[in-house]
Amino acid sequence: MSKFDIFKHELVPKAVVLSKEEVEELRRLYGIRKEQLPWIRRSDPMCRALGAKPGDVIKIIRKSPVAGEAIAYRYVVPW
Repeated sequence: MSKFDIFKHELVPKAVVLSKEEVEELRRLYGIRKEQLPWIRRSDPMCRALGAKPGDVIKIIRKSPVAGEAIAYRYVVPW
């Protein structure tokens, strides 16, 4: 049985797991700790599809009719 790729659905935004360098740049830019970002559970379908682990930061890129793209960041938590 093949797995369904959630990222092929039109309502699911693009997402990537940031590298340590990208997280550090984001942290410096906003002057925050990564734990201060909004959280997302490791069990979330997006995290599971990306293979994200607790402590990772995910960049979510949504289509926006006003801005073209809207970017959000989420910190992956274990529970």
